[in-house]
Amino acid sequence: MPQGEVNGDVVQVVARSFEAILAAKVTAPGEDTGLTSRLARGTRAFTIKVDVSSGVSGFLRPGDRVDVYWTGRITVGDSNLRNAGDVTKLIEAGVQLIAIDQSAGGEMNEANIAQTVTVAVKPSQVAALAQAQSTGKLSLSLVGADDDTIAGAIEVDQRSLLGITNETVQVEVEKERVCTIRTRRGAEVVAIPIPCTN
Repeated sequence: MPQGEVNGDVVQVVARSFEAILAAKVTAPGEDTGLTSRLARGTRAFTIKVDVSSGVSGFLRPGDRVDVYWTGRITVGDSNLRNAGDVTKLIEAGVQLIAIDQSAGGEMNEANIAQTVTVAVKPSQVAALAQAQSTGKLSLSLVGADDDTIAGAIEVDQRSLLGITNETVQVEVEKERVCTIRTRRGAEVVAIPIPCTN
């Protein structure tokens, strides 16, 4: 390429020092340079496995925003949670999709059932999503184009879904029976504990 003609172009392949830059190795101005060009500074690409039900029936497109829900069983030492069953929790809200399967372009005209979606998230979110994906099932919920509301903490288990409240049963502890004999010592009456026989 003639000197000065490369302006705003991006090299698509690794170039070595003093190697000639050919037009085939450079993008045209404004041309998509792949997935890395869609990542903002400080974000990473993370892929989520989806199916027809967890991937909004194939209606997702690159550029859409989704809420990510985790469904799984909580395994904590707390005895109240051991029998809680599965829990569904919102773990990431308003995450931007940057690719569907192997396509990063938004030119999809019909609904295709995706097997994977790639999202742009911060490194800490990558760790959370990886943990969630390995311990349960992730489901996506499409956020409307003009929806700017911020979803709060959402967590639902079977009990809250069905409106069942945890009833705390108070066990009445029987008072320990104390047997005594009363003895008079001058003007004072003293109760002396003795073993109960009946």
